[in-house]
Amino acid sequence: MAGLTYLGKGQRWVARNRRQWGFGLLPGLITLVGYAAAVVCLALYADDAVAWATPFADGWSSPWAGLLRGGLTVLLFGGGLLLALISFTAVTLLVGQPFYEELSERVDRSEGGDVPESGLPLWRELWIAARESLAVLVRVAVWGVLLFALGFVPVVGQTVIPALGFCVSGYFLAEELTAVALQRRGVPLRERLRLLRSRKLLALGFGVPLTLLFLVPVVAVFVMPGAVAGATLLVRDLMGEGAAEDTSDGPRAQDESALS
Repeated sequence: MAGLTYLGKGQRWVARNRRQWGFGLLPGLITLVGYAAAVVCLALYADDAVAWATPFADGWSSPWAGLLRGGLTVLLFGGGLLLALISFTAVTLLVGQPFYEELSERVDRSEGGDVPESGLPLWRELWIAARESLAVLVRVAVWGVLLFALGFVPVVGQTVIPALGFCVSGYFLAEELTAVALQRRGVPLRERLRLLRSRKLLALGFGVPLTLLFLVPVVAVFVMPGAVAGATLLVRDLMGEGAAEDTSDGPRAQDESALS
């Protein structure tokens, strides 16, 4: 429930700061357009790619060649969609690194106290973010293969494993979103994972609901700014910098939050 509360606080923060919400929409929209174009190209040319990759089936009698290539086309397209869903958040965060860093800094500034800065040039920050996002995707892929195999276990594979899969996805999604604020604080990937493991339920409460929302990339675009804001507030809790106070009562409440 505490993790879910931070998700709500993040959405409330961008609702009170609508210019920041619009600012944070840009990376998601850019990524969504690129992914949509890629999916359309995959739909148009998947059968040609499969035909090119299976020349040995040219001489097969009907209907075997068609069945083989049709099945491979479906697998290729389905795999592409799955890859798009898995990687959308990581790519959006990479594309939006400057946007989300600025958004995260403004959240920190609104909470009072020091605003951590990495002090690294932009190209260095992008390189670190890309390298660590790839490392996270590899971990997600390993878990995905394991859970896919366990999905064939009777009963357990149709009940426990899907729920566990959402938990794994939520945990790593929480890591990707908190990385925006934690990278500014100079916390490396291994330490970030250790920090989240120490507060598993908090991370799951934040990440699992977002995983369900992010199953639809269009929804992810509109929720992402609030998710980054909420992740920054969660990081302040993890780092012992003080939980965010509700500042909806106006400047007086903000002043009291800063003094506390």
